[in-house]
Amino acid sequence: MVVRQAIRWGLRHGMIRRAVEQRVKAGDPTARLMVDPAVIADPYRHYDELRSRGPLVDNGIVLNTARHDVATAILRSPDCGVVGGPSGRAPAALRALVRAGGRGPLGPVTPPSMLSVDAPDHTRYRKLVTRAFSAKAVAALRSRTEEIAAGLLDDMHGPHADLIDDYAALLPATVIAEMLGAPVEMRRQFLEWGAGGALSLDAGLSWSEFRRSESDLTALSDWMHGHFEHIRRHPGDNILSALVHAHSAEGRLTDDELTSIAMLLLAAGFETTVNLIGNGTALLTGHPDQLARLREDPSLWPRAVDEVLRLDSPVQRTGRIALRDTTVAGAPLRAGQVVVIMLGGANRDPAVFDDPERFDVGRANAGDHIAFSSGIHYCLGAGLARMEGEVGLRALFDRFPDLAPTAPPHRRPTRVLRGYDAMPVRLTPATVDA
Repeated sequence: MVVRQAIRWGLRHGMIRRAVEQRVKAGDPTARLMVDPAVIADPYRHYDELRSRGPLVDNGIVLNTARHDVATAILRSPDCGVVGGPSGRAPAALRALVRAGGRGPLGPVTPPSMLSVDAPDHTRYRKLVTRAFSAKAVAALRSRTEEIAAGLLDDMHGPHADLIDDYAALLPATVIAEMLGAPVEMRRQFLEWGAGGALSLDAGLSWSEFRRSESDLTALSDWMHGHFEHIRRHPGDNILSALVHAHSAEGRLTDDELTSIAMLLLAAGFETTVNLIGNGTALLTGHPDQLARLREDPSLWPRAVDEVLRLDSPVQRTGRIALRDTTVAGAPLRAGQVVVIMLGGANRDPAVFDDPERFDVGRANAGDHIAFSSGIHYCLGAGLARMEGEVGLRALFDRFPDLAPTAPPHRRPTRVLRGYDAMPVRLTPATVDA
């Protein structure tokens, strides 16, 4: 088993790490975005450099873009698909190694994950769950989300707290667990498994990171299979019950499809929002003038959430592969070329956003960001994340208006996902005493 796991690591990460390290030695700035901790912690000036070099920058491994127009065009193009398609595109020797390594646990970047398949399968999967994330469904969840936020804030007695562990992570984890019909009392376990699974989104993982990721994905998958059996005996009015019914009664989902969709909905249901609330808290405590604007005009909160998503995007990058020779936004692509789209860089493109480094909760076109991607893979839970971000941040600063950091927050080690895993804060004494 370890040998097969080592083969999987080598194919998916080891070779990439070696290639990237060679590109770093050659002075390639795009490679530093993958391996240099200082650059990963603050990538934005490197995105600016990348953008200045042209619409598509070839680093000898993949193409890269940080331009908003090019990124949007590629994400929407029918000539481009998600990376991770059929192994038949690979050379015979590589396909043999893939077989020798085995599949490994189901994860977010391997089929049949919705993140890793295109139409018609992607369309079929989304149709099964879209209704639960509609604007009407999200609006109906607002009052319950406000109740959950209030309860979590009640439990933050202070005067000190970890904003991430005590609030930002628990709010969306509770909401999605209730939506799916998963046990809320397991939310911290889900968060732990999700942190390991989030690592799998990054390319070039170390051996220890890869093993942790596979271990957590396996644990989550095993739990899901057991929970499916519970649902078959005790069906309910929730998303997981509907998916199990589609699998068992209608035959519309295979075993792998059912498990993959359920795992992705659970983990994706909190990952983006944890980062959104954490990043938003850091920005608002660091810009008291903008927080004051929100107190004076609470109608700006939805726009402020979009500005947080734009300025410090919870998802920093995604990838696409050209399915055929094509031209996108005036840039030629050959079939098989992979493009890494720097969402965080596109969201600071001065061609779209005036003074893009400035945090402005009243920015008129803040919603033009592509933090939730674009095209057919536009984030299914974007409306839910926006609502949770607005409710969560507004409730937090209404309860603790003088909330302040007591130490520098700690960034997550991930590159695709950008957020904090620890944020020590001091709560407002007057609120604590009330």
